[in-house]
Amino acid sequence: MTAPGRPTPGPTLGAPIVIPGPSADWSGVRTELDRHGAALLCARQDDVRQEEGGARLRALLGHDWERYQELTHRRIRTRFAASRVLLKFAAAAALGVPPESVELGYGLGGRPCLRGYDGLHISLSHTDDLLLVGLATDGAIGVDAERGDRVLYGTGLVRHMCTPYEAERIEAMPVAERNPAMLRLWTLKEAYSKAVGLGMKLGFTDFGFTPDRPPTDVLRPDGTPGTVGAWGFHTLSYAGRYTLGVAVGDDGFGRTTDLAAATALDPGIVDALLAAQGEQEREAPARRRGWAPPGTGEISRRPLGRP
Repeated sequence: MTAPGRPTPGPTLGAPIVIPGPSADWSGVRTELDRHGAALLCARQDDVRQEEGGARLRALLGHDWERYQELTHRRIRTRFAASRVLLKFAAAAALGVPPESVELGYGLGGRPCLRGYDGLHISLSHTDDLLLVGLATDGAIGVDAERGDRVLYGTGLVRHMCTPYEAERIEAMPVAERNPAMLRLWTLKEAYSKAVGLGMKLGFTDFGFTPDRPPTDVLRPDGTPGTVGAWGFHTLSYAGRYTLGVAVGDDGFGRTTDLAAATALDPGIVDALLAAQGEQEREAPARRRGWAPPGTGEISRRPLGRP
């Protein structure tokens, strides 16, 4: 039983799904979403990259094609394309649609989202040649990946990224455990900031986690619980080289169990749209001859979807 005044347990998370390439078996995405409400995918950049400038890549990037062409640094350009390919294949596997039909949008802070479908939340991170994608149906998700050998402790970052509570707990840890603890905190803070849509606008010294045990809550600077709503926080090591941080929120509306894009619209709305389209198609020959059936007003003469 959850203690009074404490948030309910947050979403769980399975092991990362390793993607060896676009032709991989993607069925695990739906399995993880059905089981946990969230899924984590990892891939090497070279395993999902497409031919530079090819027709296949252009179809996959869609609205991101122009942005891709504007990138002049080859490494950044390649990583941008590969990360979008992985993200679109992952979302397509969840929605049951071709990856070319998935279009990405971006929030004010650059946070990616799916155009036309808000039942599936997405997040993206990368470091070196590792690409990390997070999907969630219960609520927002944020992910972050860092090299496990990145040095944070002893570089003066403690006062810039840690709350007083975190700094005190880190200094009390054995020396060998301090840098790994800092890496876990960094990835968690990045992931949570992405999940709430604030990115670097959310000061890392304004909130924290427990650095010396698995995180369960967002903490205030003094170490007292500060989580609003149910969140699941996860840190894990991947391939012995990377530290991953994941934050998954629960928006309280329950899990989205039907992810198929084909059933996302209300059937009544679809029927009404199809009926209106059929009516216009029947009236089209009459309009071309310069007259409309009795009772047809000015609005009915306009093509569907135009003002």
